[in-house]
Amino acid sequence: MFSLFFRDDRLDLLHRLVDLALEEDGRDLTSEALFEPASILHASIVSKQDTLVAGLPLIAIVLERMHVLKPCVTLLAADGDAVERGREVARIQGSAPILLKAERVIMNFICHLSGVANATSRFVQAVEGTGVRVLDTRKTTPGHRYLEKYAVRMGGGHNHRANLEEMLMLKDNHIDQAGSITTAVHRVRAAYDVCPPLEVECRTLAHVLEAVSLSPQRIMLDNMPVQTAAEALRLIPPHIESEISGNVTLATIRALAELRPTYISTGAITHSATVADFSMRLTQSPREEA
Repeated sequence: MFSLFFRDDRLDLLHRLVDLALEEDGRDLTSEALFEPASILHASIVSKQDTLVAGLPLIAIVLERMHVLKPCVTLLAADGDAVERGREVARIQGSAPILLKAERVIMNFICHLSGVANATSRFVQAVEGTGVRVLDTRKTTPGHRYLEKYAVRMGGGHNHRANLEEMLMLKDNHIDQAGSITTAVHRVRAAYDVCPPLEVECRTLAHVLEAVSLSPQRIMLDNMPVQTAAEALRLIPPHIESEISGNVTLATIRALAELRPTYISTGAITHSATVADFSMRLTQSPREEA
C-alpha cells in the first residue's frame, strides 16, 4: 500500500519532507562526539499503548535519505495493524551516530501517523453499518498532506481530493464572488476542455435545488442542521454523490450517518489527532527473542 500510494510526485514530496526534517535537526554534535561512525547500535521500536500503527516504511526512507545504502530494518508489524501495548513493531541496526540522529525524526512520523490512523478508526467505527464512507479534508499539516491521507487509509477512512487539481470544489467564497451557483458552474466548465470532477458546496435547500439542476458529481451539505440535511438529501438524485461536512465530531457523526449521505468529511481526523505513544530503545547488542 505504501509504495502504491507514494509514487512519482508524491514520492518526491515525501523525500523533500524527510530531508527538511533531518535538516531542521542539524548535526548531532553530541552523538558525533561520543561514537565513532563504525560503532553499531541496535534499535527496537515498541508500542507503549494499544494502537494502530502507521508509517513504518518511513524508517528505511529516513535512513536512505541519510545516505545509508542498504538500511538494516526488520518490520515486525504492517501499517494498519492493531498492536497491543509492549509490542515490538520494528528492529533497526546501524551506525550509532546515524541511528541517534534519525531516532526523533522516525519517531515523530510514526507517532503522528499512528495517531491519525487511530482518530480515523474511531470515526469509521462510529458509522459502522450505515454504508457511509468517512472522508478526510485538506485541513492537514502543511507538507504532511500525503502522509496524513495515507494514515487515514490505514485507519479505514477514505481520501477526499488530495489537491486543488484533483477535484474542483465551488465553495461559498467562489459562489459569492461569481454571483450564483449556476454562474460559477458554467464558468469552471467552460474553462477546461476536460473539466475535472466538480463538487458544489450548498448552505440552503435552495442552493441544493440549484446545484441538482446542474448535475455536478457531488453536492456538499455544509454545516446544515440534521433536519435540514435530511430534507436536502431527499432532493439529491442517486446519480449525484452527497457529502455532509462542517463541525463533524464523534458525538454527531452517527446521527448524520443515519441520514445515509454518500460521504461524511471531517478535518478532525487529521488536524486534531492525538499522537500515539511509541518508543525507540537503543542498545549495543541485539534484543533477544522472547
